[in-house]
Amino acid sequence: QVQLVESGGGLVQAGGSLRLSCATSGLTFGSYVMGWFRQAPGKEREFVARIRWNTGWTHYTDSVNGRFTISRDNAKNTVMLQMNSLKPEDTAVYYCAGGLSYTSRPRDYTYWGQGTQVTVSS
Repeated sequence: QVQLVESGGGLVQAGGSLRLSCATSGLTFGSYVMGWFRQAPGKEREFVARIRWNTGWTHYTDSVNGRFTISRDNAKNTVMLQMNSLKPEDTAVYYCAGGLSYTSRPRDYTYWGQGTQVTVSS
Protein backbone atom coordinates (compact mmCIF):
# COMPACT_ATOMS: atom_id res chain seq x y z
CA GLN A 1 0.00 0.00 0.00
CA VAL A 2 1.39 3.37 -1.04
CA GLN A 3 1.33 6.18 1.48
CA LEU A 4 2.45 9.78 1.17
CA VAL A 5 2.52 11.92 4.31
CA GLU A 6 3.30 15.63 4.17
CA SER A 7 4.63 17.70 7.03
CA GLY A 8 6.24 21.07 7.62
CA GLY A 9 3.43 23.47 6.87
CA GLY A 10 2.57 26.39 9.09
CA LEU A 11 2.20 30.13 9.42
CA VAL A 12 5.03 32.38 8.27
CA GLN A 13 5.45 36.07 7.48
CA ALA A 14 6.04 37.26 3.96
CA GLY A 15 9.68 36.88 3.03
CA GLY A 16 10.12 33.91 5.33
CA SER A 17 10.88 30.27 4.60
CA LEU A 18 9.34 26.86 5.16
CA ARG A 19 10.50 23.37 4.32
CA LEU A 20 7.89 20.78 3.44
CA SER A 21 8.59 17.06 3.58
CA CYS A 22 6.77 14.14 2.01
CA ALA A 23 7.51 10.79 3.59
CA THR A 24 6.73 7.93 1.26
CA SER A 25 6.17 4.21 1.71
CA GLY A 26 5.20 1.46 -0.68
CA LEU A 27 6.67 3.14 -3.77
CA THR A 28 9.28 1.42 -5.89
CA PHE A 29 10.79 4.65 -7.02
CA GLY A 30 12.63 3.78 -10.21
CA SER A 31 11.23 6.15 -12.80
CA TYR A 32 8.56 7.60 -10.54
CA VAL A 33 7.91 11.33 -10.66
CA MET A 34 7.17 13.11 -7.41
CA GLY A 35 5.32 16.38 -7.52
CA TRP A 36 4.17 19.16 -5.26
CA PHE A 37 0.84 20.81 -5.94
CA ARG A 38 -1.15 23.43 -4.08
CA GLN A 39 -4.75 24.49 -3.79
CA ALA A 40 -5.96 27.81 -2.48
CA PRO A 41 -9.58 28.33 -1.34
CA GLY A 42 -11.90 28.62 -4.31
CA LYS A 43 -9.18 27.75 -6.81
CA GLU A 44 -8.19 24.65 -8.72
CA ARG A 45 -5.26 22.53 -7.68
CA GLU A 46 -2.13 23.77 -9.42
CA PHE A 47 1.29 22.38 -10.14
CA VAL A 48 4.23 23.74 -8.13
CA ALA A 49 7.27 21.50 -8.78
CA ARG A 50 8.23 17.97 -9.79
CA ILE A 51 11.28 15.73 -9.68
CA ARG A 52 12.01 12.47 -11.46
CA TRP A 53 13.37 10.16 -8.83
CA ASN A 54 16.05 8.31 -10.80
CA THR A 55 17.50 11.25 -12.74
CA GLY A 56 16.87 14.18 -10.42
CA TRP A 57 15.35 16.22 -13.23
CA THR A 58 13.26 19.06 -11.84
CA HIS A 59 10.73 21.51 -13.16
CA TYR A 60 8.92 24.44 -11.52
CA THR A 61 5.97 26.59 -12.26
CA ASP A 62 7.05 30.10 -13.21
CA SER A 63 5.67 31.77 -10.09
CA VAL A 64 7.97 29.81 -7.76
CA ASN A 65 11.03 29.39 -9.98
CA GLY A 66 14.07 30.72 -8.15
CA ARG A 67 12.30 30.71 -4.77
CA PHE A 68 11.37 27.04 -4.28
CA THR A 69 13.61 23.98 -4.53
CA ILE A 70 12.42 20.39 -4.79
CA SER A 71 14.77 17.59 -3.78
CA ARG A 72 14.73 13.96 -2.68
CA ASP A 73 16.50 11.91 -0.06
CA ASN A 74 17.01 8.39 -1.35
CA ALA A 75 17.96 6.96 2.03
CA LYS A 76 14.82 8.29 3.70
CA ASN A 77 12.42 7.90 0.74
CA THR A 78 11.45 11.51 1.26
CA VAL A 79 10.76 14.40 -1.07
CA MET A 80 11.28 17.94 0.17
CA LEU A 81 10.16 21.37 -0.96
CA GLN A 82 12.26 24.25 0.32
CA MET A 83 10.27 27.45 0.03
CA ASN A 84 12.04 30.79 0.38
CA SER A 85 10.94 34.39 -0.05
CA LEU A 86 7.36 33.35 0.59
CA LYS A 87 4.55 35.61 -0.53
CA PRO A 88 0.93 35.86 0.63
CA GLU A 89 -0.14 34.41 -2.72
CA ASP A 90 1.72 31.20 -1.83
CA THR A 91 -0.93 30.54 0.81
CA ALA A 92 -2.58 27.19 0.06
CA VAL A 93 -2.82 23.57 1.05
CA TYR A 94 0.25 21.84 -0.38
CA TYR A 95 0.02 18.26 -1.61
CA CYS A 96 2.66 15.71 -2.43
CA ALA A 97 1.90 13.35 -5.30
CA GLY A 98 3.49 10.43 -7.13
CA GLY A 99 3.07 9.18 -10.68
CA LEU A 100 4.83 7.76 -13.71
CA SER A 101 4.47 10.66 -16.14
CA TYR A 102 6.77 13.67 -16.09
CA THR A 103 3.94 16.17 -16.35
CA SER A 104 2.32 19.06 -14.51
CA ARG A 105 -1.23 17.72 -14.74
CA PRO A 106 -2.76 16.57 -11.45
CA ARG A 107 -4.71 13.84 -13.26
CA ASP A 108 -1.44 12.14 -14.27
CA TYR A 109 -0.49 11.52 -10.64
CA THR A 110 -1.78 8.35 -9.02
CA TYR A 111 -0.88 8.75 -5.38
CA TRP A 112 -1.62 11.74 -3.15
CA GLY A 113 -0.93 12.82 0.38
CA GLN A 114 -3.47 14.45 2.66
CA GLY A 115 -1.99 17.93 2.33
CA THR A 116 -0.39 20.44 4.66
CA GLN A 117 -1.50 24.03 5.15
CA VAL A 118 0.89 26.88 4.35
CA THR A 119 -0.21 30.37 5.34
CA VAL A 120 1.86 33.43 4.51
CA SER A 121 0.88 36.65 6.25
CA SER A 122 1.59 40.07 4.81
